[in-house]
Amino acid sequence: MDTAHATATAPRGAGERRRTAAVDRYRTLDVHDGAFDRITALAARIFDAPIATVAFADGDRLWLKAARGVSAGLTEVTPGPGLCAAAVLQDTSYLVRDALTDPRTSGNPFVHGDPGVRFFAAAPITTADGHRLGTVNVADTRPRDATDEQLTALTDLASLVMDQLEVRLGAYRTVAAERELRSRAESLARTLQRTLLPPALPTVPGLDSAAAYHTASADQIGGDFYDLFPLDDGRWAFFLGDVCGKGAEAAALTSLTRYTLRAAAIYDPDPRAVLANLDAVLKGEYQGGEPRFCTVVFGVLEPAEDGGFTVTLASGGHPPAVIVRADGTVETAPTPGGQLIGILPAPRFASTRTRLAPGDALLLYTDGLTEARTRIRAMLGEDGLTAYLTAVAPQGADDVLAAVRKLLEDLGRGVTDDTALLALSVPTRDTTVPVQENR
Repeated sequence: MDTAHATATAPRGAGERRRTAAVDRYRTLDVHDGAFDRITALAARIFDAPIATVAFADGDRLWLKAARGVSAGLTEVTPGPGLCAAAVLQDTSYLVRDALTDPRTSGNPFVHGDPGVRFFAAAPITTADGHRLGTVNVADTRPRDATDEQLTALTDLASLVMDQLEVRLGAYRTVAAERELRSRAESLARTLQRTLLPPALPTVPGLDSAAAYHTASADQIGGDFYDLFPLDDGRWAFFLGDVCGKGAEAAALTSLTRYTLRAAAIYDPDPRAVLANLDAVLKGEYQGGEPRFCTVVFGVLEPAEDGGFTVTLASGGHPPAVIVRADGTVETAPTPGGQLIGILPAPRFASTRTRLAPGDALLLYTDGLTEARTRIRAMLGEDGLTAYLTAVAPQGADDVLAAVRKLLEDLGRGVTDDTALLALSVPTRDTTVPVQENR
């Protein structure tokens, strides 16, 4: 047989269009995967025939999904009269004992030319709704007959092909449905995640601020959060934290935690009192159920006369904040005694005070950053973060945030948890004396 490509020249009837649409539905054309090689091997063995194929009829071509005993590399042929083209129209098995003398096949080029088909038997591959997609065929170069048992076996093989196509179609649809669900879940997660974070940070006089959320999983709602807001006395409060778990429960806990922190800060902005109130609320809300806890660092900014800020910090089991000084040195702002919120009987919260002078920056982060793995699979850790910031020497909130985001991108798959980032910095004062123009 020689490979041939043909173009349809006659309009197709509605029935043929429906049939070819059914062929397309099963996505079997133009793909070789070896899955039906066993079918052709069994067919050849049952009939003791040198040639066996699984062919699908697509308009004016026959696509050979599997072939045995034909020319190497043969993938499709132009259908001739009396063989596959006729068999695909039958509801039952089709038999040609001597193709050379049979008027149905005598004009077929595969009978008069290579490979010289004389015997041919086929069974249609039929869908549950009656569309015949193709045939399972056997052929020989000598005239012969076939038994009823052989023809029944050929029909069974065609049914096996159809069963495999149905399994594959089900798998395709399942994958497509999963992709759609995943896409919707990712979209919902992104939308819900945005509602758990402030849409934008407020403008604080004399302070630059920047925040970011690095997502490790597109379809999982994380429990990381941050906020920056004014207090009634001219001071500003900020917090950053991480609740336990993922998904809807984590989202609910995040919402409760953010609301409680804001409300507690209005009642008493002392960071230790704020964390104590949050601890009491979480214990009361989840009393009798599974404990729900979180880690938080809470701070208050108070403007100083030199243009900087005094910062009071308290932590509830959260990684320490990092300070990048104007001269490039990097240090941590430890908060001793800070314990997990919402789970311990009597947690202790302690506060610490530091100053942000002009040119200084404060970075808060969740543990998705420090628990990330480097290329040698070592945990980055607080020391690794400090060393990185020392080497990069970023200046200002935007620069600090950009440096950390680049670090997260470089770590790539080593980042397995979401990371929230909040950077605050005091701009360097412009000490340049303007030049007076002589008039």
